[in-house]
Amino acid sequence: MTRIVAGDSAVPKRKRAIEAALAIGLVLLIAVGAIVASNISRNTEAQAAEPTPAAALKLGYFGNVTHAPALVGIRKGFLAEALGNTTLSTESFNAGPAAIEALNAGAIDAAYIGPNPAINSFVKSSGESVKVIAGAAAGGAQLVVKPGINSAADLKGKTLASPQLGGTQDVALRAWLADQGYKTSVDGSGDVNINPTDNAQTLKLFQDGKLDGAWLPEPWASRLVLQAGAKVLVDEKDLWDGTGTGKPGEFPTTVLIVNQKFAANHPDTVKALLAGHAKSVAWLNEAPEQEKAAVINAGLQESAGAALADDVLARSLANITFTLDPLAGSYPRLLEDGVNAGTTKQADLNGLFDLRALNEVSAANGTSKISAAGLGQD
Repeated sequence: MTRIVAGDSAVPKRKRAIEAALAIGLVLLIAVGAIVASNISRNTEAQAAEPTPAAALKLGYFGNVTHAPALVGIRKGFLAEALGNTTLSTESFNAGPAAIEALNAGAIDAAYIGPNPAINSFVKSSGESVKVIAGAAAGGAQLVVKPGINSAADLKGKTLASPQLGGTQDVALRAWLADQGYKTSVDGSGDVNINPTDNAQTLKLFQDGKLDGAWLPEPWASRLVLQAGAKVLVDEKDLWDGTGTGKPGEFPTTVLIVNQKFAANHPDTVKALLAGHAKSVAWLNEAPEQEKAAVINAGLQESAGAALADDVLARSLANITFTLDPLAGSYPRLLEDGVNAGTTKQADLNGLFDLRALNEVSAANGTSKISAAGLGQD
């Protein structure tokens, strides 16, 4: 028997008890669901973050002799062989900033490129876009001019070319002109006019008398000298005394970079790429000259549309050192030059380099460790 007190009801009490029980059950159910969902989410994230070999790797490079490790690696099959089941596809560019745009847009995953575009990308992305993972070539850049120009003093009011605004040779030219007391602007105005121009077009413009000179990588410097009557006013190797690198006369012209997200997701693929790259550099330093020239010319024919004359290729190769060392100690100066040229801004370069995989490959090949000079991991 249920005792009923005046003003009270048995039904509401039983209803409130049931509602309370249901509420408690619902809270427990939500809590359990949240725990399960959290565990599923963590497991999914862990699975998504698990590094795996890439199904494909898209590689950018230039049709220049300074990119011979790419030309050789592709032509001889060193890169594809090292990548194994990862499909290699390639795309040729004319200059660094265009390659950086493609890499940041996901059109390519890695690239052979000049150091200044790599710096620019790293700085603009606050250190999140690319990593320099190896060197490829040092040297091989010159300021070549008309025969009547004999010193820096003769350049006032003249028009010079570089491959592309913000590219490595463009920055080198602007920095050198500043050291000579000249003012330049990224819009082309100033004491000396700088006209960023496609390399092949530069040759024609110089031959037509519409340019007074150009700061160019090989083989274009040699082509202007041997095929258009230019002379060398500045060999860039003379501007590097070895400060920061311990290697006088050497300066980075081409390095190998990779998109950071791709590297994080596919570290084994990056290491495989480096193994093929190391084999290409070794081959370039060991192959007979005639065989080396034949392979490079075949690569240039495919990527740039034309092979080089024997004398042009021989002169170009004599000016270049092929090396896995990116010469990281030179990068503070390269950054400073870019800042002074107005093509980049002051920044901390720490983290730009990740040479760990390169040094694993180097150790396996019996070569010494390569330094990141305090600007990353090695």
